Amino acid sequence: MNLLLRLLVTAVVAYALAYVLPGIHFSGFTGAIIFAIVLGILNLIVTPILKILGLPLTILTLGLFSLVINAVVFLIADYFIDSMNIDGFWWAFIFSIALSLVTSLLDGLFTSKD
Repeated sequence: MNLLLRLLVTAVVAYALAYVLPGIHFSGFTGAIIFAIVLGILNLIVTPILKILGLPLTILTLGLFSLVINAVVFLIADYFIDSMNIDGFWWAFIFSIALSLVTSLLDGLFTSKD
């Protein structure tokens, strides 16, 4: 149940951010749900590989390269999803930061500490 709730929160936040950020486009809420599912799969499979390959750059940049890795994962998700469009790397970068911040904030507000 927790996984479904997180996917739904990610989809809602991504869909809302598409209205705020002009470089992010979804054809509908269904596209945002598909994006959340694909992002979860990519975070499970692709992100660890990219983090291992980018470890030297992550160390050199004191962890800031992980933001670039997140943006690349978002662009990979955009490649696989027809109902979503990201206008470029910088929009993916901004979108990944905003999505991470808002979902972390909501997770902190609504997750019990038990």
